[in-house]
Amino acid sequence: MAPEGFTPKILVLATEACAYPGADAVGKAHLEYGANVYVFRVPSPVLFPEDFYLRAYAHGVDGILIAACGSDCPYRGAYDRLAARIDRLTGRMKAGGLEIGRIRLTAICTVCIAAYLKEVRQLDEALRKLGPVNRQLAAELQQRVRQEMRDTAAQQRGLLVGMTA
Repeated sequence: MAPEGFTPKILVLATEACAYPGADAVGKAHLEYGANVYVFRVPSPVLFPEDFYLRAYAHGVDGILIAACGSDCPYRGAYDRLAARIDRLTGRMKAGGLEIGRIRLTAICTVCIAAYLKEVRQLDEALRKLGPVNRQLAAELQQRVRQEMRDTAAQQRGLLVGMTA
């Protein structure tokens, strides 16, 4: 249960092609969402590795909304790779004891003001029920994932070296 007066910090990764214009349209329409929501315009969320999300939790972000283009993504295959990455991440979060309700992946179009506000509101409500993120647990999980990424990269380099010999 969340402590009384808890206000979650929400990070929104909004794609510059679709979701960010939708988020920007909220302000242009003089509508509002909480000051606890931090919107970052990104080319594509697929650029962020799994440990990025865990590192954000470890630094006090309570929830992350990934507002992407969905099947309208201008980068071929990026949304499918992103969905697979988030699926792996939520599996690791669940196995590591971190609530999977802290992350949402959604498709938001350039004019989807109501959908954008709904997603932010739903995540905010869910996080208020969950309470603050366990930073220590997130940091430990992030370190494990980071080491796994290093090990995988080292194995791939070894395979490539073996192929060129």
